[in-house]
Amino acid sequence: MTALTALTTTTTPIALITGGSRGLGRNAALQVARSGIDVILTYRSQAAEAHAVVADIEALGRRAVALPLDVSDSHSFAAFALQVQAALAAHWQRERFDFLVNNAGVGIHASFMETTEAQFDELVNIHLKGTFFLSQKLLPLMNDGGRILNVSTGLARFALPGYAAYAAMKGGIEVLSRYMAKELGARGIAVNVVAPGAIETDFGGGAVRDNAQLNAMVASQTALGRVGQPDDIGGVIAALLQPGCSWINAQRIEASGGMFL
Repeated sequence: MTALTALTTTTTPIALITGGSRGLGRNAALQVARSGIDVILTYRSQAAEAHAVVADIEALGRRAVALPLDVSDSHSFAAFALQVQAALAAHWQRERFDFLVNNAGVGIHASFMETTEAQFDELVNIHLKGTFFLSQKLLPLMNDGGRILNVSTGLARFALPGYAAYAAMKGGIEVLSRYMAKELGARGIAVNVVAPGAIETDFGGGAVRDNAQLNAMVASQTALGRVGQPDDIGGVIAALLQPGCSWINAQRIEASGGMFL
């Protein structure tokens, strides 16, 4: 066991969760904190919401920091890594964190023929390029023996009209994750994918949550008979960061309640 790996066993682990101010990211941050892990969360523009999450985490007895980050702007990642380094020193008197959850994202619903190049580029920059190069910049600040979770989607397994570009990015994330697992194995870093099914959040305009017809259709096609809730995903993310899951590596874990079986 390396010195860095040993460090994670004697100190409270720290998870960095992108997009942690709302939706699944917020829920994941809270669930991770409840499981005994401190949190660095990022937000793009909702500073008040992000700091409210920090307050909720601190009320649970854990430490937390919120940092601004636009995951679509890869040129900002070097400066962001310096912010993370400064936050670790100021709040934890440490140089490294343990877990990275690449969660931040947007949903664009458009048919294949109606998807614009601008929409496609936005999805590439946020979901694929952002995950690739943010992970690259943050890895020097991660402990050996840590873990990376990349968030994908059930839409990478089954096809629903209107999500061709979005699902294609997530398919790329799933391939990327296997390569990351292979190349980072020498450092003892496990890399996995969490693929949520349809969840009742404001993601993609809140269609699954607010459209009763869509909600009923999804529930009818899900083995457990309902649409997913944020707790269903946050709990999976928290569980995959626990010591007992350290041997899971290069896997796609779909959390969909059994959609379209």
